[in-house]
Amino acid sequence: MRILVTGKNGQLGRSIQKTVNADTKIGNNQSPNEYIFVGKEDLDLSSKSSISHYFGNNDKFDLIINCAAYTAVDKAEKEQELANQVNHLAVKQLAKIANNQQVRLIHISTDYVFDGESNKPYLETDTPNPINAYSRTKLAGEKALQTAMPMNALIIRASWLYSEYDNNFVSTMLKLGKERDELSVVSDQIGSPTYAADLADAILEIIKHKKFRDVAQTTQIYNYSNEGEISWYEFAKEIFKIEKIECEVNPVTSQQYPTPAKRPRNTIMKKDKIVKVFNIKISNWKSSLNTCMTILKKQQ
Repeated sequence: MRILVTGKNGQLGRSIQKTVNADTKIGNNQSPNEYIFVGKEDLDLSSKSSISHYFGNNDKFDLIINCAAYTAVDKAEKEQELANQVNHLAVKQLAKIANNQQVRLIHISTDYVFDGESNKPYLETDTPNPINAYSRTKLAGEKALQTAMPMNALIIRASWLYSEYDNNFVSTMLKLGKERDELSVVSDQIGSPTYAADLADAILEIIKHKKFRDVAQTTQIYNYSNEGEISWYEFAKEIFKIEKIECEVNPVTSQQYPTPAKRPRNTIMKKDKIVKVFNIKISNWKSSLNTCMTILKKQQ
């Protein structure tokens, strides 16, 4: 298969590249897949003409994995037009191209499509109710994809993505923890972290699975994160514990730490569907965090 992966410079795109390269190096990559990784410089989702030009000037793909997104949750409140173009209109355009060319599509969405007011884990079938500009654009992208491509696409909702690469909660906490003696972190927002390498592995397992490769199916949504549930405060505490950083972490409420974009209170998602359909094994968040931190130490 010729597989196009967008967002090659982001956390998930880089994680997929790393896994594919590692599998190829040690001979585990038994399927004759050709991966083409592209970033904004090759395929700019903020530009309708860039998308048209790219697909008009390249050979047909068998699968598109769309990891690219506008993810600056707070900035999206002021940059709603840009966020909507990347997260909604570009996804709609990609889906139309994929549908016309009979190309399969995997698209990454977010737990933030939910308002966080549920007291039980969210199912894929629960009604979304986004509460900020970013999440409204992500939900609009989901709906546009489902309309443009009713068959052979897959939407994965992931939560609290982090990795050994820059610009995520783990890297921010490590930086701040070494600079300060004390930090305040929100304790009333609950969710499940997602290690980007684990999500990359899950996507690559799905691609191998005959239910995805060989069977025409209606477009489906799947939830994915690591197992377990924590607050951002507990996440920060565990990061400092593993790294042995002596920084006091104080729990604060969302009201005490206001941000331009409101965040959902509880975005824990039920992941039974992806486990059952594709036989995906999901690690506990602590185990995956330890793996990530070990890699970060080796990079220092």
